[in-house]
Amino acid sequence: MTIQRITIVGTGLIGASAGLALRAARFPGEIVGWDRNPSHLQIALDRGAIDASALDPISAAVSSDLVLLSGPVFAIQDWMGRLAPLLKPHQLVTDVGSVKVAIAECAQPLFGGPGQAGFLPGHPMAGKEVSGAEHADAELFAHAVWLFTEFAGHPLAVEWRSWVERFGCRIMDIQAARHDEICAWVSHLPQFLSTALSAMLEDRFADAPDLRAIGGRALREMTRLGASPYTMWRDVAHTNTETIAEALLALEQRLAHLRENLKTPELRDEFERANRFRTNT
Repeated sequence: MTIQRITIVGTGLIGASAGLALRAARFPGEIVGWDRNPSHLQIALDRGAIDASALDPISAAVSSDLVLLSGPVFAIQDWMGRLAPLLKPHQLVTDVGSVKVAIAECAQPLFGGPGQAGFLPGHPMAGKEVSGAEHADAELFAHAVWLFTEFAGHPLAVEWRSWVERFGCRIMDIQAARHDEICAWVSHLPQFLSTALSAMLEDRFADAPDLRAIGGRALREMTRLGASPYTMWRDVAHTNTETIAEALLALEQRLAHLRENLKTPELRDEFERANRFRTNT
């Protein structure tokens, strides 16, 4: 059993990048794509991320060996529910969702059992603050970690993992709950911090030219994620709420600690801890 035909449902940034990465890794089979946004689909086709565009994603998925679900978490869950009754045991579905507990729980009754298709929860720790197929890049996953969480094994899972490694990724297996905990701190928290900072500066200074000139690189780096799309992060916030809230509260308390110690040695200690973390990262 080998992967000869792949359907990518969602040919935005990650989905189209996966198609480009497959081609760069010399995947010999056919790649079919679908996206609810016709322009994303056409760009993915024009750029060679997919070989053909599907008018009916259901039919394309049913006739494929592997289905890659790419998009916001709720969209992934919706497609899981729609596809599961139609797929066969020899087929494998995988995803690139930013939250894993909600997706794994959704998959449990739908995949991996007798007569059901397989499922492999995945999450590449790669992306950009912009979305859309026009920003797709075959090198997007190079030197990144592609996380996989536990689920019932499937014969095609080993092959898909090998293709991911050919993208230049390091594969890491992690429990779904641990994934969501760590990602809340190292991925979701930075996003919401950048969003809050960018929104605050917009309220305070709007498009003041002197702010843009003075801010420089520090401003660009700290607010880069502020350009991320709400539709993607809405679903993350809804499906990893408690852990993100815990991280945000801890940050609020840490910022209050800094505010209260601007003139004490505690400020020096915080800089030392921060320097240690950066040195070891």
